[in-house]
Amino acid sequence: MKVRTLAIADYDQIVALWKRAGLPFKPLGRDRKSAVQAQMVENPDFFLGAFEDSKLVGVVVATSDGRKGWINRLAVDPDFRRAGIADKLISEAESVLHKHGIRMFCALIDDDNKVSKRLFKKCGYKEHRDIVYFRKKPSDRT
Repeated sequence: MKVRTLAIADYDQIVALWKRAGLPFKPLGRDRKSAVQAQMVENPDFFLGAFEDSKLVGVVVATSDGRKGWINRLAVDPDFRRAGIADKLISEAESVLHKHGIRMFCALIDDDNKVSKRLFKKCGYKEHRDIVYFRKKPSDRT
């Protein structure tokens, strides 16, 4: 397995992997090609992919708010799970964020996603049950 930075040329493979892995895909929002490309231009090393030969089998998107680094959109092809790919992608994302001066790493995980919660705990992350998540988007209606 080889991990490398992804480029917009990998977009179709990224989307196909997210779908195979069961991640929600928002083609008219955050996941549209132009939005992904803009993120890649702003932070070219924040999109990482794991490859078996030429097949994309894992992906992670790192982001930063300047204080915290975030591990996002982590996905592994169902046929390649339990081979340490997710662990490696988390570690690589942390390394990239560390190069950008980030020393605190975080991940938002749905409460019922027990597999991801176990994975992040295994990778040294501490669960915080005292945090409540709020959001506001133009498409949210009150």
